[in-house]
Amino acid sequence: MLGFVEGVFLLLCVAEFILGLLGNGFIGLVNGSSWFKSKRISLSDFIITNLALLSIVLLWVLFTDSVLIVFSSKLRDLNIVMKVIDIFWTFTNHLNIWLSTCLGVLYCLKIATFSHSTFLWLKWRVSKVVVWMLLASFLISCVAAISLFNEFKMYSIIRRLEGTGNVTEHVRNKRNEYFLMHVLGTLWNLPPLIVSLAAYLLLLLSLGKHTRQMQQSDTSSRDASTEAHRRAIKIILSFFFFFLFYFLAILILSSNHFLPNSKMTIMISEIIMMFYPVGHSFILILGNNKLKETFVEMLWCESGHLKLGSKGRFSP
Repeated sequence: MLGFVEGVFLLLCVAEFILGLLGNGFIGLVNGSSWFKSKRISLSDFIITNLALLSIVLLWVLFTDSVLIVFSSKLRDLNIVMKVIDIFWTFTNHLNIWLSTCLGVLYCLKIATFSHSTFLWLKWRVSKVVVWMLLASFLISCVAAISLFNEFKMYSIIRRLEGTGNVTEHVRNKRNEYFLMHVLGTLWNLPPLIVSLAAYLLLLLSLGKHTRQMQQSDTSSRDASTEAHRRAIKIILSFFFFFLFYFLAILILSSNHFLPNSKMTIMISEIIMMFYPVGHSFILILGNNKLKETFVEMLWCESGHLKLGSKGRFSP
């Protein structure tokens, strides 16, 4: 029989899971069909589509983990089940975060305007820079997943020592060392957080510079470049805040050994973590005119209205 807390937790997880599947599935369907029809896809749409697909995988991993927490915590704690969940989550989590960072860098290099030689060099080679970042992201995600095997090895040693029934000071030290290693593993998420923040600050500085130039020349501040700056800033800032909360949830989840009421801590962290791929999908839809217009047209068709006319598309 489910308790009240477990019931609320499961209800929230199911709601987030369904919303996430709908949002990310919509992105994958729209961009995928466009790619299939035209046989070509822009770099930004390629990143957004892969982000949506990875978010679906991440949602499945988190939802499976949530169901096991409620219905079978013993099965969840089994060595092989824990390893499979951790490997899948670590790989998809890191790749998802790095793809979001790559998208922010792409927007920054395409929209921001600076006269510094290094920035100009990167701006002229934006496609190559982002492609190399994507390859590096895949490798970093693989390394992060492989690094788990060292944690698994230490965890097996601790379980074997605990199985003898002789919990000595050495075992307690090993256990604390393992959990400390687990917490330090969250530092893999710091580099993309820093890069995203840098991209946001550069866009903000570029917008300020562009606005001053417009004021000096008595030009309207509602020009296309200003609007592109503002839209990109909103997208990257939204990503940044979602990622910040997600990172804090990961840190709390990794530190649950040191916190009271471990199961409650895990459930709260899981809800926050599932919100990340859900919110991400709707930011991508609202921040991309092609996706937003298709979404609005679909809603109007569902309600029996005529389709809206297509407007100019924003392609940062």
